[in-house]
Order: sequence, then structure tokens, then C-alpha cells
Amino acid sequence: MRPGFASLLCFFSFVSLSDCAPPTCYSRSLGLSKEVMTLLDKIHTYHRTKMCALDLPTIFLDVHNACVTAKLRDFLYVVLNHPSQYCRERPRMVLLKRKIQNLYTIITTICYRDLVFFTDDCEAIDTGRSSPYYAEDRLQLLQEDR
Repeated sequence: MRPGFASLLCFFSFVSLSDCAPPTCYSRSLGLSKEVMTLLDKIHTYHRTKMCALDLPTIFLDVHNACVTAKLRDFLYVVLNHPSQYCRERPRMVLLKRKIQNLYTIITTICYRDLVFFTDDCEAIDTGRSSPYYAEDRLQLLQEDR
């Protein structure tokens, strides 16, 4: 095999293994919301930050929910103004603050009008349970089936 052909083959194998497309607003906000939820779970279970988590409100992030921006803003306010200085300085709490600020910025400015919200169920962000919402045409179909 010639060295030129081998290097070309090696190059194309690396290109095929890597992600060629940059992340979209949607994929970045979806991934960041999952990271925030994972970090919140760690904060609630880790012995050094468990007491800090008691002051945080319950939140279940869903980037498809129109209420996510208001809930993120409120949650960010609580994290920034945590009553305990000890908690504000914990590395995981600092990381949580950064990730929430990034997610809020992405949703409100960078991805403004790019994200599609499927629901506006604010209670689902607080409880994690979404109540089904049927549009009028879907409701008519359900009534006709009975």
C-alpha cells in the first residue's frame, strides 16, 4: 500500500467516526437540560450538597414546555441568592448555576423562535407529571369514537 493511500484511508475513517455537524440550538438545549437534571440529582444525593438541595425548588426541565423560561428564571434566582454562603461556594452548586445560566441564555436569546413548544403546562415542570391536553379537533375525534 502506498503511504498516500493509507493516510487518506486513515483520514476518512476518522471523519466518519466524528460528528461532522455542529450542534443545533435544539440539540444543545436538550442536552444541557439533561445535564442540569443529572447534576440536580447528584446534588440531591451527595452528602455535602444534600442540605443545599433542601432550599432548591423541585424542577423537571422540558424544553418543549413554554413555561420553561419562566421556571428557569425563577430557579436561577434561587440558586444565585441561596441563603447559605457555604452552599453558594460548593463546586457542584457553582456548576449548576453556570449550566442554568447557559441554558436560559440559549433558550431566550440564541434559540429565540427556533424552539417549538408543544405544551404550556407549567405544573408539569413543578411535578414532573404532564396532564394530557387535547386540541378541539382531537377532542371531537375522541367523542365520536365513543
